[in-house]
Amino acid sequence: MKIVATYSIVACDLERGEWGIAVQSKFLGVGAVVPWARAGVGAVATQSWANTTYGPRGLEMIAEGLSAPEVIERLVADDEHASLRQVGVVDAQGRAAAFTGEECFEWAGHVVGEHYCAQGNILVGESTVTAMAESFEESEGDLADRLVKALAAAQAAGGDRRGQQSAALLVVREGGGYGGFNDRYVDIRVDEHPRPIEELARILRLYRFYFSPSAGELIPIDAELAAELQLLLAEAGHYHGPVTGEYDLATREALRSFGMIENFESRLRDDDMIDSTVLQFIRERVGRERD
Repeated sequence: MKIVATYSIVACDLERGEWGIAVQSKFLGVGAVVPWARAGVGAVATQSWANTTYGPRGLEMIAEGLSAPEVIERLVADDEHASLRQVGVVDAQGRAAAFTGEECFEWAGHVVGEHYCAQGNILVGESTVTAMAESFEESEGDLADRLVKALAAAQAAGGDRRGQQSAALLVVREGGGYGGFNDRYVDIRVDEHPRPIEELARILRLYRFYFSPSAGELIPIDAELAAELQLLLAEAGHYHGPVTGEYDLATREALRSFGMIENFESRLRDDDMIDSTVLQFIRERVGRERD
């Protein structure tokens, strides 16, 4: 049994149908231990002397109809080492609850609010947890962004008193995973890094580029842009025809080939438009190769 000294936030966005956890710790690969979630059911963070059965068992209990407070009560009652545990739960209705055992290393504690709970142990002080809570309450927009911002606020307020090492973000949504085959809408980890939260935020930006549908400005592919794409894609080795300025089948297939190789197929379109972020990526990638 290893101590998972950390701080985390568990939350949901019922309008978007999302549940998630963000976590940071002076612990290698914290994302493999703390976060557990299932779309339409809830989310669980298990830490301190982490009992990883709290994750799957807690989710099963929610699926069977128990509320977040009832889940924690049941988990703790069944655990002879509960005094060493820390856990946060948000259920399908957005009800939140947390538990901090009396033997968790100081500073240890939690805050429970509407649709979220924030918890931590071996922290510089209470300000780490309250900063997470305040950040989440005051922020707007996408749940993943709000969770990462809450981690950054916690670190700015002191964080884990042993330092930083790893961080993770898990957000689930029904059909939100790659290709719509599972619920892992965002599942990213930083297993070892001197500034894991900053690295997590950077990876989240990349994750959005590669796996989110087109969200940038849409630019019509006119003759001038078609000619530019033909030149760029030819330099990249994907287009082998003449520069005609026509967005024809050969050019479309070259763009799709480039996109598949570079893993941004989720942003490719079937009409005569191109996502501005995709165009910028092609320009920058071919430019680097040219230099």
